[in-house]
Amino acid sequence: MRKIASRLLLKAMSARYDYDVSYMEHMLDAAPKAFEKFAKLFALAQHRESAPAEALVAAKLVGAMAEDCGPCTQLVVNFAKEQRVAPSDVEAVLRRDPGAMSEGAALGFRFAEAIVYRLTGEDDVREAVRAAWGDKGVIDLTLALQIGRLFPMVKAGLGYAKECRRVEVAGREVDVVKRAA
Repeated sequence: MRKIASRLLLKAMSARYDYDVSYMEHMLDAAPKAFEKFAKLFALAQHRESAPAEALVAAKLVGAMAEDCGPCTQLVVNFAKEQRVAPSDVEAVLRRDPGAMSEGAALGFRFAEAIVYRLTGEDDVREAVRAAWGDKGVIDLTLALQIGRLFPMVKAGLGYAKECRRVEVAGREVDVVKRAA
């Protein structure tokens, strides 16, 4: 019964977000206990206590962009739309243009970049997040960043990350700028 309900939820997610869930369906079929544990991450992906939505979206996007070639990044863009995050913030994150972001999105972006790429200002930006939104804000952004990375990595680990895809924001294709090495 759980497997049927899970399959229906995956089908609904696929339709709602135009997202290929075949890697999750594979996990459900091959290792239902693993899928059941993995599915608990969906609730974690929605966690937010203190930081504003635009900061969380920025962190999730940085995480997804670090690990993905488009589909998972697009999924985060679609989530941002549901959370009513300004398309201009989403586009600016995708282009890696903090000057074009709102204050909250820019701080979330700078935090996520510092953590993912272990930049020298990591402690300073963490303290800026703490000053803005407290310890809960640091936790919010840390979890958002890591959940943004986790789904594309699971997809890749299972051998399903084969598609690159252009990312659209508000009906327009946006060039995603990869961080220079």
